[in-house]
Amino acid sequence: MIDRRLFLASAAAALGLGTRGRAAEYEITLTEAEWRERLTPAQFAILREAETERAFSNSLMGESSDLLKENRAGLYHCAGCDLPVYSSETKYDSGTGWPSFWAPLEGAVGYSEDNFLIYTRTEVHCRRCGGHLGHVFDDGPPPTGKRHCLNALALTFTPA
Repeated sequence: MIDRRLFLASAAAALGLGTRGRAAEYEITLTEAEWRERLTPAQFAILREAETERAFSNSLMGESSDLLKENRAGLYHCAGCDLPVYSSETKYDSGTGWPSFWAPLEGAVGYSEDNFLIYTRTEVHCRRCGGHLGHVFDDGPPPTGKRHCLNALALTFTPA
């Protein structure tokens, strides 16, 4: 049985539409087998295959995270390579069902164009390993007006 993402990617390719793409060179590059050994199945699906967890449950493939409800001071790290990527100081409740931030830590993330859903979005990924974290939208609060809408399973949290 073909899954939804494979079907959509195949349809997009057949129509000549864009696909997800990022630069292939990062400080941390591992083989697929090495990533699978390092990550849980859901983390692999999100960070390496750009899957998205379900809103408000922050769950995928039977795994879940409580980071949507995390309110302590601290740092959010990429679950793939442990790079600090967001501070609790920029986290806010966007009401979307995913952890949201109005800004990343300086130099921690990269951006790419994502045309997977036929319309263009801005993907946010870890600048060190290229792991898919989520997307950035222009409907966030001041001072940036940005909403970094992230998969909780793509992150780990270290309290201050």
